[in-house]
Amino acid sequence: MGILFCGTGVGMSIVANKIPKIRAVVCSEPYSATMSRAHNNANVLCFGERLIDPEIAVEALKAWLDQEFEGGRHEARVAKLDSKIDS
Repeated sequence: MGILFCGTGVGMSIVANKIPKIRAVVCSEPYSATMSRAHNNANVLCFGERLIDPEIAVEALKAWLDQEFEGGRHEARVAKLDSKIDS
């Protein structure tokens, strides 16, 4: 698991997602952070320091760390995300 910061969080998430088995997501509030773990098993959380209040970032981080992957119907999607894509 990891946490990345840049101006918007977008650049970091794009670069991080090039690494196999990384599922990086940009979040700007706690609900998205929670759902990214619950449904997509996100393992890298990206924040845009220009876009998020530090207190909200801490709340989102806590929500993300406290949430576990739900598995079940979401497992097939995560497996597709983790599989090699031929270009």
